[in-house]
Amino acid sequence: MSSLEQMYQQVILDHAKRPHGRGLTEVAPGHLAGESHQVNPTCGDEITLRVDVEPGPDGSRLAAVTWEGQGCSISQASASVMTTLVQGQDLAEIARLDALFHDLMASRGKGLADDAALDALGDADAFTGVSQYPARIKCALLGWAALKDSLVRSGAPDHRTGGTDD
Repeated sequence: MSSLEQMYQQVILDHAKRPHGRGLTEVAPGHLAGESHQVNPTCGDEITLRVDVEPGPDGSRLAAVTWEGQGCSISQASASVMTTLVQGQDLAEIARLDALFHDLMASRGKGLADDAALDALGDADAFTGVSQYPARIKCALLGWAALKDSLVRSGAPDHRTGGTDD
């Protein structure tokens, strides 16, 4: 195993052991709330994720994302990394990060060639190796699916259309 693979493995293990955002919290008054429960039927991993969306005159931003879940270290670590990555971001940036992570998962272990994209993903780049295993990709994407669904359920304006995505 290369030192890069070991580093990636360590990032995943660290996030699985000390997950960021774990523990559902209440949404701040005046903010939009959305919650989603997702299950990976292949392995039984589960996550319930809640978003706290702060509406603003220049668009909405994700004030907080919290979650509870159970499953393999990949699904738990991915939710943790995602939480760190998207918290505080506006909805357009979250959509961009979601697309980049999906591109990474489709790379079949090759990663992303764009250094700026890799920088934007931060610790999420550690999941490059996971993308070599189709059965594990669903584990890594579970939290992202819950995030996307929670944002829709929050009623926050969809940044792509200017309306809500009901």
